[in-house]
Amino acid sequence: MKILPPLKITLCAPRGFCAGVDRAIQIVELALKKYGSPVYVRHEIVHNKYVVDSLKNKGAIFVEELSEIKDTNAPVIFSAHGVAKSVPLEAKNRNMFFLDATCPLVSKVHIEAQKLYDDGYDVILIGHKGHPEVVGTMGQLPSEAIKLIETIDDAKNLSPKSPSKLAYVTQTTLSIDDTAQIVSILKQRFPDLKAPKKEDICYATTNRQEAVKQVAPNVEALIIVGAPNSSNSKRLVEVAERSGCKKSTLIQRANEIDWSLFNNISTLGISAGASAPETLVDEIIAAFALRFNIDLSLSVTAIENISFNLPKELRNQ
Repeated sequence: MKILPPLKITLCAPRGFCAGVDRAIQIVELALKKYGSPVYVRHEIVHNKYVVDSLKNKGAIFVEELSEIKDTNAPVIFSAHGVAKSVPLEAKNRNMFFLDATCPLVSKVHIEAQKLYDDGYDVILIGHKGHPEVVGTMGQLPSEAIKLIETIDDAKNLSPKSPSKLAYVTQTTLSIDDTAQIVSILKQRFPDLKAPKKEDICYATTNRQEAVKQVAPNVEALIIVGAPNSSNSKRLVEVAERSGCKKSTLIQRANEIDWSLFNNISTLGISAGASAPETLVDEIIAAFALRFNIDLSLSVTAIENISFNLPKELRNQ
């Protein structure tokens, strides 16, 4: 019998699904149960191929734009990332029945941006260009009223129309440390800069980054389970690297593991982005158990018990 090398695996907690992702997936599943197939979903409901494929198998049809959907009575669901104001307007104009799976914490940023604009502020959005959440938030306001800042250089070069009437909001899935640096520069340049009443980077992003920061310095390698188009998952890899684990990598499924990265290690950390289901974490642990004699432990930095209400149309399903 082959003797397997020992490997201590530390699981970060919290990890994986957040309340907004859980709610969004429930909305699709409950809509399928109540209204039957098909149910249309605009954009990936959450950024995870495994989740999207499993919902496709249940009868969900994914599109990028409403224009891809022929006139239908079937429900149309907006993804957890949120949408520009033009999207529900188009749906109403076409008499579509739609359900909004936007994470309530993203909706909070939308409301915040609108209120700032109504109060006469020029709005800065700190975020990543092209990410659907950023597209949705910028689409709450006229294009001239909101400016995207991605980097420290952007913050240094910003030339607002009214420096004394300037406010910022942020994407919910950013690096806490990177965002703090950008905000610090903006505050130095514009002392009257108005901040959100409550931090826009969401609790789940914050908690997952803190959990990785705790584990990363104590392991030789760290895996983040998540998708390459998932902002919060990519930020976790960056956080792990900066926290001392240079051998940090993003993996979607066990069959993607590059085993050459894990030769001769004796300690491994594992976490998962907010849209990655726990079954994928289990799959990766099982793959390591075939090659190592694993000793599994948990590093808990926060307890999460947050949940969000479903749309009224789907309650009591």
